[in-house]
Amino acid sequence: MSEKKQPHHILIPVHKKLSEKETEEILKKYNITVKELPKILSSDPAIAELDVKEGDVVKVMRKSRTAGESSYYRGVLNG
Repeated sequence: MSEKKQPHHILIPVHKKLSEKETEEILKKYNITVKELPKILSSDPAIAELDVKEGDVVKVMRKSRTAGESSYYRGVLNG
């Protein structure tokens, strides 16, 4: 996973760019394509430093009171 400096703020969850292998595993696990994932724009300030391009997948890790941490996946769009 690619991890670079991102804006540090309590309300911004951790974002990580997945490798090609990790992306394949996630898509296979959920039997979906990148186009079926919720979207995030490449210009989003939270991922601006991750060097993402259209078609990449970003993992968003949010703190949760009940689960401890929950993960979400987003497909990157140009913008």
